[in-house]
Amino acid sequence: MTVRILALVGSLRSGSHNRQLAEAAVKHAPEGVEVTLYEGLGEVPFYNEDIDTDEHRPGAAARLRETAARADAFLLVTPEYNGTMPAVLKNAIDWLSRPFGSGALTGSPTAVVGTAFGQYGGVWAQNDARKSAGIAGATILEDAKLAIPDSVTRFAETHPADDTEAVAQLKQVLGTLASGGKIAES
Repeated sequence: MTVRILALVGSLRSGSHNRQLAEAAVKHAPEGVEVTLYEGLGEVPFYNEDIDTDEHRPGAAARLRETAARADAFLLVTPEYNGTMPAVLKNAIDWLSRPFGSGALTGSPTAVVGTAFGQYGGVWAQNDARKSAGIAGATILEDAKLAIPDSVTRFAETHPADDTEAVAQLKQVLGTLASGGKIAES
């Protein structure tokens, strides 16, 4: 059986290091794990309960929910913008938290990873993403973490998919995520 992990990236920039980290997850997923990088978060309007109805729900939001409903687990990949996660990732979490108590995130194993320019690798943003997704009902895997500091220098000429250390750490996160929280052995 294949475990399907949906990766949601908080950066909309095509060349972002966090997008590249998600691409590395797709490329280096362990056997039995399929990682899909969701395209289109930038098209999803800000959550508004007035438009979250069968008659008014925007197509982009409906597609996000439909895709998320087919996932077994979630990988949230976040940069750090002004000390927190980007609005596009928070917005995705908001849409996936509804309907309350039965949204796509409810009970789903979820890991948060990322890279940032700073010396801590975006841990504030990652902590905020964990908190928000957890309140939305996700099962946050606290042992499945990866914060890569100094992204601008580290990945200036190397794609994360070609960084041996980053790939090994990412595989461990994906293995733990795929097992539903049991620590993956390397």
